[in-house]
Formats: sequence, C-alpha cells, structure tokens
Amino acid sequence: MIIKFLRQQFVLLLTGVFLVSVLFACQRVPIADSPTPTATPTATPATEATLANTLFPPVAYPDRELSASPAQLPKLPFAYDALEKAIDAETMKLHHDRHHATYVENLNEALQKHPELQNRSVEAMLRDLNSIPEDIRETVRNNGGGHLNHTIFWQIMSPNGGGEPTGEIAQQINQTFGSFDAFRKQFNEEGEDRFGSGWVWLVRNEQGQLQIATTPNQDSPIMDGLYPIMGNDVWEHAYYLRYQNRRAEYLNNWWNVVNWSEINRRLQAVSQQQG
Repeated sequence: MIIKFLRQQFVLLLTGVFLVSVLFACQRVPIADSPTPTATPTATPATEATLANTLFPPVAYPDRELSASPAQLPKLPFAYDALEKAIDAETMKLHHDRHHATYVENLNEALQKHPELQNRSVEAMLRDLNSIPEDIRETVRNNGGGHLNHTIFWQIMSPNGGGEPTGEIAQQINQTFGSFDAFRKQFNEEGEDRFGSGWVWLVRNEQGQLQIATTPNQDSPIMDGLYPIMGNDVWEHAYYLRYQNRRAEYLNNWWNVVNWSEINRRLQAVSQQQG
C-alpha cells in the first residue's frame, strides 16, 4: 500500500513538473507584433482637371463656364429658320427645344440627388468624371456633355456665316492642314466616318496644335484634355428630317452657316491662355 501510494505521488509530481514546463515554454514563445499601420503618403499634384483649367479659357462662353446651379437652356442666337442654307426650321426647333432641353432637364434632375455638385461648372464635372458619384456619373456624362456641346454649337453658326475663314484661324488651318479645302475635306470625312451618333471637332491640344477629333455620343473633347474650337453634330436628329441618311450632304452644306468670327474668337482666347 505504501509503495502504491508513493508511486501515485511520484506520477503526480512528474505531471506537475511537465505542466509547469509547458506553461513556461508557451510564455517564452515570441508572438509577432501586429505591424503598426502607417499612413501612405499621398502627393497632391495638380489634377488633370486643374491642369486643363490653367491651360484653357472657359469653353461654353467667352467669360464663363456653364453653370449647373441649375443648368439652363440658352436662347438661340438666331431665328429657327435663319440657317435654311444648311438646316431647316423644323429641325432647328426640334433640336433646340426638345433635344437640348431634355439634356438640361436630365442633368438638373440628376444633380438634385447630389446638390453639392451644383456649385461646380458643367466643364469641371466633365473634366473629372471620376469624382462624380457613380449613381449619376453616366447621366452627367451624357447630359452634361450634350448641354455643353450644343451650347457651343449654336454659337459657331450664323445666318451670315459661310465662306472661307480669315484671320488667325485661316493661318493656322493652312499651316496644319495645307489649305482650307484639305481641312474641310478631312473634317467632312471624319464626320461621315463617325459610326453611329457623335460629333466631329476641330480642337486645340495641350501642345497648342490644331487637330481633328471625333467623339461618340455626347462626349466632349475636354474629357480628353482638348479645347473645342468648332464642331458639327452628326447625330441623326441634327439632319434627318431634311437629309434622311445623306449625312455627307449635310456635312457639305453645314459650311454655309459656319460662324468664322466666333471660331476666330475661340482660337484667339485659347492661344492667349496657352501663351
């Protein structure tokens, strides 16, 4: 009995020593510290939108950008039937009073969901679409772009327009394209080749060079860092009542109403801004 008792006590002693050793070893196992989170330094360089603002003058008007507080449909600078050399009165009325007006209405409706955006110009929003909340981003792109594009479009046409350009725009067209005829031919070809709906533009890039560009749907050249000097709408609603599917004929006739005075002003404004 005594031997059995001593044997049990010895087993208990060994078990206790073993447990103490295990606990001591666990305390000595190094535990990796969680890395202290460090803030990633963020540079604050000028954004592309800010850079474009410094390179280019206002796009919509000579002295201001296009307000979104709220957006408003501009008045036509001529009568509906004033551009009959190229565009019939019914098309002009439908184009301005229905299509352009709808872009304005849709833009205002979208911005009501985010009233803080109404403090920004339409141009500022289009230059920095990634900053626009995702739920209205596409609406702002399409309808803000449509509002801006058409606001420019009405100003670069005139009942007294047409003919060949003079002044600085004529000089730069000749330097860039070789001649006005060569420029007009390329401009028309680009407009005719624009698949589906969109615009054809003469733009000035950040290097101060003229180039012809096209944009789909209602995208604006300013979204690509380009300043629109002049542009023609090749959506079917711009010409279909009169020309049906004859887009090339519409493009040719459109030169009869081009407002070279306004186009010269736009070129001079961006030239002075860029230096």
